[in-house]
Order: sequence, then C-alpha cells, then structure tokens
Amino acid sequence: MSSTIQPAELGFFSALAASPSLSAAGREMGISTAAVSKHLAQMERRLGVVLINRTTRRMGLTPEGELLLEHARRILREIDALDELIVQSKASPKGLLRVNATLGFGRMHVAPVISDFVRQYPEVDVQLQLSVHPPPITDDAYDLCVRFGEPPDGRVIARRIAPNRRVLCAAPAYLDRHGRPRVPRDLMEHQCIGIRQGDEAYGLWRLTTGRGSKAHTESIKITGNLTTNDGEIAVLWALQGHGIVMRADWDVNRHLAQGLLEPVLPQYHTPAADIYAVYPQRHQFSTRVQAFVGFLAEALAASGAPSTDTVRFTDRLTETTRHDPALAPPGPAAFYPRPGAAG
Repeated sequence: MSSTIQPAELGFFSALAASPSLSAAGREMGISTAAVSKHLAQMERRLGVVLINRTTRRMGLTPEGELLLEHARRILREIDALDELIVQSKASPKGLLRVNATLGFGRMHVAPVISDFVRQYPEVDVQLQLSVHPPPITDDAYDLCVRFGEPPDGRVIARRIAPNRRVLCAAPAYLDRHGRPRVPRDLMEHQCIGIRQGDEAYGLWRLTTGRGSKAHTESIKITGNLTTNDGEIAVLWALQGHGIVMRADWDVNRHLAQGLLEPVLPQYHTPAADIYAVYPQRHQFSTRVQAFVGFLAEALAASGAPSTDTVRFTDRLTETTRHDPALAPPGPAAFYPRPGAAG
C-alpha cells in the first residue's frame, strides 16, 4: 500500500489539528464524526504511524503529527499564495478571510464594515474573531488583525489605516462635584476608571506637553474603585459619573459632541495609538486581504466617527444622563444591546 500523502489530506489534517475534538472537526468540515475518524484512521494506517492520540475527552498530536502539521500548513500557505499570484490580476476577491480585532472597536467599527464588504464581494467568506489581546505575530489562525499601535516586528506588514488619539474625559456632573484637574498630578486626587487591555502598563497614564526636544512627559499612577477589561463598560461608567477615563477618540467623540462627556486636560497629549491592519508578508499579494484592507481604510476615513448604523447599548443612556450622569445607576440591562441590536 502506498504511503504517499494525498494533497487533500493536508487541508483535512490541518483543520483536524485546529479542533479540540473529532466531533468539533466534523462540524467545522461539514461531515460526521464517524467520517472524520475513518479518514484519520486510513491516513494513519497508510502512513504506518499514529498522528493523533485520542481519549474520550481530548486529543493531542503525536511527534509525527506535529511534523505533518508543520509541513502541511507551510505547503497550504504556499499553494494559497501561488493561487493568489495567478488569479489576482483578473479575479475578484474570493475565499476565506479570517479577521481578528479588539472587542470594542471590532464590534462597533469593524463588524459593520465587514457587513458592507461581503455585500460588495459575496464570494468572500469572512470569519471575525474578537479578543482582548492581539494574537501572536506567528499565529496562523488569522489572515488579518486590526490593532492599535504598530507592532514592533518586521515579520509582518503593518498598514496604518486610520489615526487615533486617546482622550481623557469625564461626565460634567462628576467634574462639577470633584473639580477639574489643571495639571496631571491632580489626577491622583480623582476617581480614575482603569482599563486592563493588551500589553499596556495598567494604572499608569502618560501625559505629554510640548513637541520634539521640548516635549515633557509625566507618568501618573491613577487610582479608582472601578476597573474593567472592556472599554465600552469603562465609557458607560464615565457617562454615569463614576470618574475620569482615558479612551480612544473613536469611542467617545459622539459623547463629547453631545456634551455627555467633557475633555480633561486637553492641552496634554496621550500616547499615540493609530489603527493598523497587520498581516503576514505572504498575504501581500492576497486579493481578498488587500481588498479588505483598502475597503476598511476607506470606510474609516469616510466615517471618522462611530457608526450611526449600529445601535449601541450606550444610546439608552442619552436621555437619563443628559442632565446628570449620576442619576443613571448601573444595572444589568445597561450592559446588553437591545433585542435585535448588534452585540
């Protein structure tokens, strides 16, 4: 019996190795668990090695399975790149596009753009995964990541798709009660809402005055009784008058425009956090990746603000917090979208 690996088995085994169980792999591939088990057994029998150790609760790759997976993924990437090179000049984008983005920005801005993108390019299948932390640079689970700040790694391509500045702000009612900071050190006397996200130093706000050689930065250790890893919840608490928050302009500019939030220390600059589309170098010729990056950049440039097409849970706070955010106590319903709204 031939021990040659069949080309179709490379994709099968790669998908199988990425799944926690045979049944999960079957659901992903659209076949039964029995069919997955049979196909795997045929591969192992023909190759004469065990590729996956299987128990009733979990499965794990053997050393031979690890070796096969490594080469299978490399070969599949090369086939995909070759296909892109051949068809890119005449074909419209098609195939699977796996996108990763941060929770708040991905939900509010990336998801609506994807909705428009697939209407224009219906042959592209998009999988959107939202996460608190950006995935590792070498992670093969995504084709494209939308992240804040340029990654310090030359192994990937990072295209700046939109500017972004962080803003210190608070509800006017909070500032009326507790006073308006005049210098960064005044923040140490205030309730500051902490956000634990990414690799940034938690609880440390850096504020800068001046430019170039005249720039002076102060690092302020903030304190407060509210902390979260969800930026939208932090903004919600600020709207309700609980303290000062540092958040991206994309997330708070409409609240600032409505007067629900007020800038704090606007004469100081916060660390840059421009928005980048990050993808492996092998995707620099990918039609679907390049089409989506361009589409996303154009959409963000056109909007320049949170989408008005997406109903957010903070919309429900507008009337109750217009006069005094402290009058809007937090409740479980405030943390969820309305029925039918994007969430």
